[in-house]
Amino acid sequence: MSTPYQYALDNQDRFLEEYIHLLKIQTISTQAEHADDVAEAAKWLKSMMLNIGMDTAEVILMPEGRCPLVLGEWQCGIDHAPTILIYCHYDVQPAEIEDGWDTEPFEPTIKDGRLFCRGAVDSKLHVMSNLKAVESWLAQDEKPKVNIKVVLEGEEESGSENINAFIAKHPERLSADIAMISDGAILEPTQPSLTYGLRGIAAMEVHVSAPVSDLHSGHWGGSVHNPIQALTEILSQLHDTNGTVTVPGFYDDVSDVTEKDRELLKQVEPYLLNEWKDVVNAPEVWGESEYNLPERLGARPTLEINGITGGYTGKGIKTVLPAKASAKITCRLVPRQDPERVTQCIVDYINEIAPSSVNVEVRPSDPKAEAALLDVDGVAMQSAAEAYTHAWGVEPVFERSGGSVPITFECMKVADEVVIMSYGLKSGRAHGPNENIYLQNFYNGIQATIKFIDVVGNQADS
Repeated sequence: MSTPYQYALDNQDRFLEEYIHLLKIQTISTQAEHADDVAEAAKWLKSMMLNIGMDTAEVILMPEGRCPLVLGEWQCGIDHAPTILIYCHYDVQPAEIEDGWDTEPFEPTIKDGRLFCRGAVDSKLHVMSNLKAVESWLAQDEKPKVNIKVVLEGEEESGSENINAFIAKHPERLSADIAMISDGAILEPTQPSLTYGLRGIAAMEVHVSAPVSDLHSGHWGGSVHNPIQALTEILSQLHDTNGTVTVPGFYDDVSDVTEKDRELLKQVEPYLLNEWKDVVNAPEVWGESEYNLPERLGARPTLEINGITGGYTGKGIKTVLPAKASAKITCRLVPRQDPERVTQCIVDYINEIAPSSVNVEVRPSDPKAEAALLDVDGVAMQSAAEAYTHAWGVEPVFERSGGSVPITFECMKVADEVVIMSYGLKSGRAHGPNENIYLQNFYNGIQATIKFIDVVGNQADS
């Protein structure tokens, strides 16, 4: 008797062809000239949902100039069966061969077991892995014991503004027992990982001004507090020599790293150290000395100075005393930290330490998002761990991501549990030239989603 697992193995060649077809469609949501491409992909994905046996599928049009959602549903017909919501996005970042690509970015190229193309890892890999897993189940006589919803977003790379509005207006359309967010990356081709924590974010700009216009430094230098100098003096007081943030109140709501966190994150430390050496390659690891690398990257908050502007930066020397200077700041936040409160703490502190010889203004800005901590021991996470073990042949390790996945917070509004299942690789060059994926990860991803559906259904049935 056939199984969904065997069905997926038997149809790998066709699945790859369909994956390649989607990759060729230039679904660049940030460029209006590709609106027709995004619409074409949405229509194609709707047809695929219906062709693989989902009960309904529709393209949900967004306000003019925005990219559509594609939503499909399938009901198993079993009373009180759990519902799984699968989220992925089908839009991609722009790409030109002049960016440094070795091949045409929208012409999928397979070399040494890897597929190179824009969107190969972020995130058409996840779109097709999940749709092909659902197909593998619905092709069987014995159907899964769960209800399935699949929502595919067309503007994740351009802000996700409208899926948030859709969820707020129609929460029942995406309501589920488990939301499975399929995006992101695992540690290595042969070592899957599950993210159970995401940092939040707060952002602001600091503007410093003094004279009404740029001045001749020979005429007026020594009588005016240089705005660039004043700005750097302010910024230098935001951290101590250990890398700890000095803003009063910044850490008030931060929970200590627990012993369980330390045990989980200790397993991921060797992988992160290798990646740090490969990707960062700075003279040495820096930061709060009492925390190891995975704790610094996922379990501790940060305050980063992202950019500074001011004065003359052209060729040669211009003896100017600048009228103004500015800096951009973002904070990565951990659970319990409120972005609004953290922002206010920084505003208050900068106003306190600002010298009276210059004008200082702190302007809060977007993005803002709270951190999330998912239940490692919950049904969703444990089912995902079993699914990864089945597909990869090794147990996953657990990590806390340093970044943010804003859709997580929206899914938490409509689902009892949330899990993030990633099949790509951090080395897959998402958003960059020569984006790629190991084909085996595509096939493993299909098997993992099949198993996830299987485990969730069987747990509910028992």
